[in-house]
Amino acid sequence: MCGIIGIFGHDDVAPELTFALTSMQHRGQDSAGAVTFNGNFRVKKGLGHVSTVFGDGVAHDLHGHCGLGHVRYSTIGSPNLLNAQPFAVHYPFGLAMIHNGNVNNFVELRNYLYEERHRLLETSNDVALILYTFASELESKDLKYLTVDDIFDTVEATQRRVKGAYSAVAIIANRGFLAFTDPNGIRPLVMARHYTDKGIIYAFASETTCFDYLGYEVMRDLEPGEAVFIDENRQLHTRICHQEKQAFCVFEYIYFSREDSTVHGRLVASERVRMGKKLAETFRRTGLEPDFVIDVPNSAYFFASGLAEGLGIPYRRGLAKNAFIGRSFISPTQEKRELLVKQKLNPLGDVIRGKKIAVVDDSIVRGTTAKHLVRLLKRSGAKEVYFISASPPIKYPCIYGIDMSIKEEIIASHYDPDEIARYIGADAVVYQSLDDLRSLYADLPCCYACFSGEYPTGVSDELMQQIEEERIGAKQG
Repeated sequence: MCGIIGIFGHDDVAPELTFALTSMQHRGQDSAGAVTFNGNFRVKKGLGHVSTVFGDGVAHDLHGHCGLGHVRYSTIGSPNLLNAQPFAVHYPFGLAMIHNGNVNNFVELRNYLYEERHRLLETSNDVALILYTFASELESKDLKYLTVDDIFDTVEATQRRVKGAYSAVAIIANRGFLAFTDPNGIRPLVMARHYTDKGIIYAFASETTCFDYLGYEVMRDLEPGEAVFIDENRQLHTRICHQEKQAFCVFEYIYFSREDSTVHGRLVASERVRMGKKLAETFRRTGLEPDFVIDVPNSAYFFASGLAEGLGIPYRRGLAKNAFIGRSFISPTQEKRELLVKQKLNPLGDVIRGKKIAVVDDSIVRGTTAKHLVRLLKRSGAKEVYFISASPPIKYPCIYGIDMSIKEEIIASHYDPDEIARYIGADAVVYQSLDDLRSLYADLPCCYACFSGEYPTGVSDELMQQIEEERIGAKQG
């Protein structure tokens, strides 16, 4: 899971790119990068946050009328500079690309590119697999007279060969700007535009929030398997290249997207309130009677407010958050996650002392945050602590771009709610019902694989083992 932004048709695109990336910093903290094109590719990338890589937020040496920006949350490949995006190649055309997601058949693709196309990849970042696959397919075209249909045919061939979840944006030097999604539309990609005296500026991003800041008009989300190409004359072309059944990642609503983003026509904040109200139906059946509801800042606020409203009891702010600490879930190692959790939250003792508290978080994956928070609340005098997960029990690895790819680390894979409650020290653990979550998205086909084990792209035991082995290797450096 990463944050991507691509802009085409701007006089000086770099400031827009870095400004947009800052608004998507929550999607990745490992590295940041940008590439622009104005006759040549200019690339700048580094480890850490956008402000670290780009200083004052403006990449002064990145001149160009189009560009790509990326913030990385590493799931495939180690979180080092070699794997930071964007990536660029210079044959058969100058091509630069960014992506958000995960390629599942990475071993098969690496072997194909090496043995059949004689391409040796120096990085373990899977955007290189998409980029080189696209480039190798493009080589079969008449490059001197390359047409829009040739480009769309190349996208389709790439989609059929690359398995997994991905949204990609690319610059094709002196030809135009390209964006496309995987056949199931698992990862988000939204298109926007901005009218100027010199013509229309087009842009693509993981979330709408960055367009609010930039003042761009949101057009729509790309459909599963769709490709959009904008030629050098700023003419927009679209085609559904290779489409399968839609399976949009429901975790975008639960955790990853900012609350002020609109995804598939739904404001994320409103979706979290709906989930909280639905969760109240399950909670009521437990017979538990908390004095009030608190949230784990910040992603759980809207869940908690919806739960409190549904139960007819007060909502309180019971935990203070250190605003200078990043998202613990997307930190690359368990040690860093535990350290960030300890630094991030502090109970408000006078609020919680002597009270029975329902504390809501977006999910329980490893139990690291939950165990620490329950301990903090009990030490601060809470009479009882009921830990509430706004998502259903996560039982299966995510193979599509969320760091839940090692089953051994997933606590609900091995324990039931009562056992998890004992492990984290809570008086009870309550989960959202999977059936209830599905009912909220009856009109939007979503991926629930981490809850149900039903993977929309299909997965073999051998592939699951390859993914887990790669992830373990990345964790070990």
